[in-house]
Amino acid sequence: MEMRTLGKNGPRVSAMGLGCMRMSSFAGPKTSTDEEGIATIQAALDSGINFLNTGDFYGMGHNELLVGKAIKGRRDQALISVKFGALRSPSGQMLGIDVRPNAVKNFAAYSLQRLGVDVIDIYQPARIDPNVPIEETVGAIADLIKEGKVRYLGLSEAGVENIRRAHKVHPVTALEIEYSLGTRFIEDAILPTVRELGIGLVAYGVVGQGLLTGSVTNDIPANDFRRQFPKFDQENLPKNLEKVSLLERMAHDKNCTTTQLAIAWVMSRGEDIVPLVGMSRPERVAENLRACDVTLTKEDLDDLDRTFALGAITGDRYPAQFKHLAAE
Repeated sequence: MEMRTLGKNGPRVSAMGLGCMRMSSFAGPKTSTDEEGIATIQAALDSGINFLNTGDFYGMGHNELLVGKAIKGRRDQALISVKFGALRSPSGQMLGIDVRPNAVKNFAAYSLQRLGVDVIDIYQPARIDPNVPIEETVGAIADLIKEGKVRYLGLSEAGVENIRRAHKVHPVTALEIEYSLGTRFIEDAILPTVRELGIGLVAYGVVGQGLLTGSVTNDIPANDFRRQFPKFDQENLPKNLEKVSLLERMAHDKNCTTTQLAIAWVMSRGEDIVPLVGMSRPERVAENLRACDVTLTKEDLDDLDRTFALGAITGDRYPAQFKHLAAE
């Protein structure tokens, strides 16, 4: 397994990370049984993937409990990244975010218990709350680092100003943010900023919620949760699928899947970038790892850049009512 250093002074992690969200109910229904989820995590560890990404609000703690079961007896093989702060009701409704200092420490205490570990490797607020100075949130995580309960500070979906403000309080190891062929907004200012500061980038959404897999069609069901996202609406989806056809042709020529090609592109953007790949079935691990063997020539990259230039995929990243959750 190729390893990469996450941030200037951060940990060594596998070149591909495992996103565990879909093993629990969060953005759409869970896509596996608990047994399949545990088997997937263990298959990832067996293959050399050591970077596991979870959140305390995925399934209201369910995801952390699942990760904890999967890594029992194998803690030294797993680097665990935890997002916190999103609030949910018993029915699963999103209620907002709480990243006040006392809440930060409270959430960490519960995560440590659910995961069954003594220390969380990377700890990060799921989103930035404009009503809570980021210095206060980061200061609380810095306290946890001093106490030995957290190893590294992370951020998620943070813009340039908040990245710089956080980094002044305590060195930020990694920024988790959406990045794919179809979502390239970070290239203008955010990516140059994290590189200037020596912060690693953890890319989620690398297959665009399935858009870049070649499996999405114009017949996506009306009740599919993705329909609420503008790039999947009835106006934008046909235009976006035209772009994806290039990926499908290139993948065919390279004897790989469209998904593997989309992941390989993210991996090609720099050794300071680690793509998160969401998986919930063990057979997907070996399949997705074949992305590491896909070679992209300069001609390939130029073709992809032309087709998937910034703005080529139409439709905002989030529905209007959730745009405040996204860094720009």
